[in-house]
Amino acid sequence: MRKTLLAVAITAAVSVTACSDADKNNTQQQKPAAEQSQAQTENDQAMSSNPFMEPSSLPFHAPDFDAIKFEHYAPAFEEGMKQHSAEIKEIAENSAEPTFENTIVAMEKAGQLLDRVASVFFNLSSSNSNDQIRELQAELAPKMAAHSDNIMLNDKLFARVKSLYEQRDKLNLDEPSDRLLESYYQNFVRAGANLSDADKQRIREINETLSSKTNEFRDNLMTLVQENVIVVDNKEDLAGLSDNQIANLAKAAESRDMPGKYAITLTNTTRQSALESLDNRELRERIWKASAMRGTGNTETNNNPVLLEMVKLRAEKANLLGYDSWAAYVLEDSMAKTPAAAKKMLTDLAPAVMSNVEAEAEEIQAMIKEQGEDFELQPWDWLYYAEKVRADKYSLDADEVKQYFEFNRVLEDGVFYTMKQLFGITFEERNDIPVYHDDVVVYEVKDVDGSSLGLFYADYFARDSKRGGAWMSSFVSQSELLNNKPVILNNMNIVKAPEGEPTLLSFDEVQTMYHELGHALHGMFSKVKYPSQAGTSVSRDYVEFPSQFQEDWALNPKVIASYAKNYKTGEQIPDELLKKVLAARNFNQGFDTLEYVEAALLDLEWHTVPADANIGDVQQFEASALTRNGVSMPAVPPRYRSTYFAHVFAGGYSAGYYAYMWSEVLAADAFKYMQQNGGLTLENGQAIRDKILSMGNSKDPMQQYIDWRGQEPTVEALLERRGLSKPSID
Repeated sequence: MRKTLLAVAITAAVSVTACSDADKNNTQQQKPAAEQSQAQTENDQAMSSNPFMEPSSLPFHAPDFDAIKFEHYAPAFEEGMKQHSAEIKEIAENSAEPTFENTIVAMEKAGQLLDRVASVFFNLSSSNSNDQIRELQAELAPKMAAHSDNIMLNDKLFARVKSLYEQRDKLNLDEPSDRLLESYYQNFVRAGANLSDADKQRIREINETLSSKTNEFRDNLMTLVQENVIVVDNKEDLAGLSDNQIANLAKAAESRDMPGKYAITLTNTTRQSALESLDNRELRERIWKASAMRGTGNTETNNNPVLLEMVKLRAEKANLLGYDSWAAYVLEDSMAKTPAAAKKMLTDLAPAVMSNVEAEAEEIQAMIKEQGEDFELQPWDWLYYAEKVRADKYSLDADEVKQYFEFNRVLEDGVFYTMKQLFGITFEERNDIPVYHDDVVVYEVKDVDGSSLGLFYADYFARDSKRGGAWMSSFVSQSELLNNKPVILNNMNIVKAPEGEPTLLSFDEVQTMYHELGHALHGMFSKVKYPSQAGTSVSRDYVEFPSQFQEDWALNPKVIASYAKNYKTGEQIPDELLKKVLAARNFNQGFDTLEYVEAALLDLEWHTVPADANIGDVQQFEASALTRNGVSMPAVPPRYRSTYFAHVFAGGYSAGYYAYMWSEVLAADAFKYMQQNGGLTLENGQAIRDKILSMGNSKDPMQQYIDWRGQEPTVEALLERRGLSKPSID
């Protein structure tokens, strides 16, 4: 999941940016007065009909997608940035002595038009993009960086914030307000407010370039999907895939004007689901190489130079701000605090993980021999033969399991059912709320007392206009100050079955649905005053905890009894098959953990290099980094290689991908604690909702956890969760 665009945009306008008013004034002065007047009149008329100019009149201020057109975005951004700049100027130049209300609260209220258009535009740029959106996004990137810098490097504004910060002990602020003031001060300092004018100018230049390069990397990822489509001519080469899978591949080819052929598109991880089932080894190799080598120059689009420039600029920016590395800068306000602490967690796992992987590799190599083959295990063989080992050890057929995980039943009788049992909430479909794509379904979320919490948009199916992966974001963020209730969005990339056929899920996809709804509820249950503290606006190594915590409910006996039913007969999943699913849950955990640890270490390695480092070959850097950290194994590549590592070069997880494992320590400990105290009950749900899910960033994350749990987490539950130790007996 990435941090909600809405929360980022509101927080001191760090992510919502634009061109300066001076540039626009200079342009206007070149025109005759009559032309200026006519142009202004036409602009005023156009803006009066722009749906972003006022809060949406729909329930909960949901975006009115029936009214929103592409041509509304650019002028709304321009006007929004203009208004926001004026609001910031008024705050900065206020002749009254700075107070918490006229400075900090005023900034929290500023930029609402800009926030409205940004929250819609940037969500659609990920969920339902097209060439027009991508072109506009590229145009906006440098303007956005400039606007952010105009705020965060405003000397008068910082002077007011600094004055309040230095007398905060005398302000008698409550805890959330005191924390907000401290966050604002730190954000300004970390943006460069204390730097010399020359260094501030360099920071501006770096930010503008980084913004453009981030956008370029993101756009390249979508282009790479199209450039690396694997086209198969003969159906016979697809042996091992189900009829539904083959039909989907045929449909994908037809949509690309290749009737009679089959098109395999890549998801944004190194592993590809087709590698589990395809009998054709040559085709598996083609798929794996297309996946693992994308962006390296194997096709026209090359992400190597883009990421190298980003790494260099990030390191330079960190140095200017007084940090040894970009990772040191990023992790200062995280739970881990330092790159060394984050890396230690990962490298401490390495010996046990490598031992497990080596044992798994021996089993797979033995299976290859048993199948009458004579070759050394390669990365494109791992998943295919691992499934055979799994079937042999547990007699588990993945396709058989899928018969019990039909999409609608999983969602309604599984995920929604669980949340009703735990929190008392219900999801009521709203057909009157317009959506941006036919696949999207909108639900009104009702609380245990029947009152409305907000809206939930479910966008679960894959399409070419959507980026890979799964994530949560917001159209509207909760805030008592702005009287806003949350409007939350979940995205996944489930392959939709052909018309008239059921969409059947893997158990991984089931757990991902729980995971993403965990993020959604973190936003939905938010109950804070200030918008920049709402929901998921917490540190990266805490934000994944509420989502990972929800995953294990998918195997709760009461929940399983509700949703795991054969899509044809309605019969409950047999106990014997369920036991196999449970037994097989930790199978291949060495592989799963290693590919994650490799990627997380790569992220930290990239973001601890000096600014003057001369890295000529990206792929050689990767290989050396993995070897140096003791996690190099050719048959198990990183989950993301650098050229398609969206989390760290196109998203908000630079130097923070380790956070998933860090958060899993919290999640495993929390889930085990809840099971020891009654499990799936409203009382348990209300307790974690009150102490954690409603708090956002209004309180220190670890203190939130201690308030609920009574102590800090330990790693024992994580080791049990991943099958690396035996469960304790209580």
